[in-house]
Amino acid sequence: MHTANAATVTSRETACDLSAWLIGIFGHAQTERIPSIMKRKCDRQLILEDGSRYSGYGFGDMQDKILEIVFNTSMVGYQEILSDPSYTDQAVVMTYPLIGNYGMADEDYETDRPTIGALIVHEYNDEPSNFRSNSSLGEVMKKYGIAGISGIDTRKLNRSIRDFGTRKCLLTSIDTPQEEGLQKLRSFSTPTNAVSRVSSKEIWRSPASNAQTGSMSGQVPTPAAEDVVAECETAPAQAHAPAPFHVVLIDCGMKKNILRSLNRRGCDVTVVPWNTTTEVIRSLKPDGVLISNGPGDPTDVPETIETVRALRGQCPIFGICLGHQILSLSYGAKTYKLKFGHRGGNHPVRDLATSRIEITSQNHSYAVDAGSLAQTALTVTHINILDGTVEGVKCEKDHAFSVQYHPESAPGPQDSAYLFDRFIELMQTARSGTESFGKCTAESDKEVEHAQTN
Repeated sequence: MHTANAATVTSRETACDLSAWLIGIFGHAQTERIPSIMKRKCDRQLILEDGSRYSGYGFGDMQDKILEIVFNTSMVGYQEILSDPSYTDQAVVMTYPLIGNYGMADEDYETDRPTIGALIVHEYNDEPSNFRSNSSLGEVMKKYGIAGISGIDTRKLNRSIRDFGTRKCLLTSIDTPQEEGLQKLRSFSTPTNAVSRVSSKEIWRSPASNAQTGSMSGQVPTPAAEDVVAECETAPAQAHAPAPFHVVLIDCGMKKNILRSLNRRGCDVTVVPWNTTTEVIRSLKPDGVLISNGPGDPTDVPETIETVRALRGQCPIFGICLGHQILSLSYGAKTYKLKFGHRGGNHPVRDLATSRIEITSQNHSYAVDAGSLAQTALTVTHINILDGTVEGVKCEKDHAFSVQYHPESAPGPQDSAYLFDRFIELMQTARSGTESFGKCTAESDKEVEHAQTN
């Protein structure tokens, strides 16, 4: 009976209604033994563009959503995943079966306003047990318009994604006819402006002192961009101690732990929007530039690519995830979309210089084409052991490097945190005057122009 019901579209309510199956076992006289949650009928469904469908129980926001379906293999960290801007416009299937059991803590968000599209889980727990929890997962999802569905066979769904790749999907009411849902999917065009939607809208600062005060958001409001520029130009040097390093962080969808990782290492950080011009960044006089993670196809942000291209060789540059792809594109490399991407906290990566294996946290759909690097100034520094994809590159001459994975983790292992220290060392080398370049300044433009005309 169970197999037939699951395979028959017209009997989906019977298949969803677990109480019908349990009554068949215990009989009507013992229905009080059936938990109330198991008496609930399916009210939501997931329709994939290949026509497959999964019925389940809705939680969070109940509006229809058309998204790209992906999966994440992390066993913990659903709050950080939910609040990672890189998941914008995506429906994330969690391979770990139980989600929501430890609630949501105010200190653990990776962005102030989550933009993930949906969360798909096998079992959702709406009664968290955790002294740090301030609200349930469902409450947060409803607040930010994030759809959820539980009670489906996530093992089957994840195998489908692994075997056939990521696809468009529709989260909708159980009453939506399948053909109507498929028509919506066929007529939907995936947005290409995800980075502009999640990036900071203005320039703001996060001083190194935030690491001592315990500030988690790190944000120090500034009235206007020109005020930040003026402050950077006129701030007096500290006579009793070296001034902290000043990093300009290009926000393409930044996770907060990148900011925390820099602040903890004594860096004052100025966060700038994704499309900030080269001239504005140079006027801020940074010791180094970091390009953050973010959602979508890296070729959708040509403005950022051009800015990074103009900054090369002027000061150390560090790229993370999307920032890795942007840095590679700025040197003339190419990128391509993976079949189902890398998302989880246990991806093994080999450091080619040391042969050391790092277990890394990853979240990306695109990768750098290894063959396209041959004609660039970049060399490969790290590779993925599972599929051989490029996980890191560097340009020795320009003191620029990047990794495809997340050294700040959140969630995930801490094997790669040393990369922030490497970035600090590059800025220290530049500051000490042992290299031919120092801070990114407006004067750098004149030097480059002079060299090109002589």
